[in-house]
Amino acid sequence: MARTNFENLQVYQLGEKLADEIWRVVRKWDYFARDTVGKQMVRAADSIGANIAEGTGRVVSRTIVVS
Repeated sequence: MARTNFENLQVYQLGEKLADEIWRVVRKWDYFARDTVGKQMVRAADSIGANIAEGTGRVVSRTIVVS
């Protein structure tokens, strides 16, 4: 079974674009806004790509056991 290259997935690419845009926006905020909600937004946006990569790296074998 071939492995999926997550970097070719459109959803991964969109997630990376979103994260880059959020970084650009948050970088312009004042210190307090960046340090509070800005950090949360950046972490959430960065986790999109990480979660997709992690999910595509998992191999699940489904076995049905009938007794």
